[in-house]
Amino acid sequence: MDLGLRGKVTLVTGASKGIGFAVARVLAAEGAHVAICARDRATLEAAAAALRAESGAQVLAVSADVERAADVAAFVERAAEQLGGVDVLVNSAGGGKAGRFADLTDEDFLAAFNSKMMGYVRCCRAVVPYMLARGGGRIVNVIGHAARQPTPWHVVNGAINAAGVTFTKSLANELAPQGIIVNAVNPGPVRTERWGLFEQRMARELGTTPAEATERLAREIPIGRIGEPEEIAWLVAFLSSSRASYIVGAVVTADGGHTKAV
Repeated sequence: MDLGLRGKVTLVTGASKGIGFAVARVLAAEGAHVAICARDRATLEAAAAALRAESGAQVLAVSADVERAADVAAFVERAAEQLGGVDVLVNSAGGGKAGRFADLTDEDFLAAFNSKMMGYVRCCRAVVPYMLARGGGRIVNVIGHAARQPTPWHVVNGAINAAGVTFTKSLANELAPQGIIVNAVNPGPVRTERWGLFEQRMARELGTTPAEATERLAREIPIGRIGEPEEIAWLVAFLSSSRASYIVGAVVTADGGHTKAV
């Protein structure tokens, strides 16, 4: 199915690896112009080169830290100037420290709030004027299923993700009348570069090997396995497209059935 993204200007944060890179890859394959940002310049440039080589798409790489409002503004402004506006924003940068409550400090909570929650806020604030100038746009926030299924290892992320869900719904209600559609995706366990660190933490707590820890978790997931970044990316791409025109303020979970809440 053609998602109608060809020629659209799409911005993806946290796109040098993981889910962000997978999203940028799908968008580029769909013919979109893609602007990506991340903090590490070398990794970001390598990601951009890979995207260009694979898809032939126009890919702009801008080193930026979403914890800094000036960096966010510069990223969005440069993307709009060089690619011709802004149609889509995918927020995928930031995250919190894994660990149990007793192991976490005030700084751990504040750092996650600044990077993920406020990072998303800063990016949305920066793109909205450009989207209004084009008569509308799409914003997709990649959040995480800990928002609705807290776990002992994700105290910080559970709290920040819950805030992200509320922010998404509030922003969607405010911006929909102006043609800007906002939704979110809640990925479950996904095999990204960060997965290895989480796997090691689980293994230490369970007194087993990383591979066995992942296998135990997989047994708790109805589909029987950990997700892949591309499986999240295709959902994000759909929500970024005109095909999702009546989906507003939704939080779509993609976790193989792991979330037990209704």
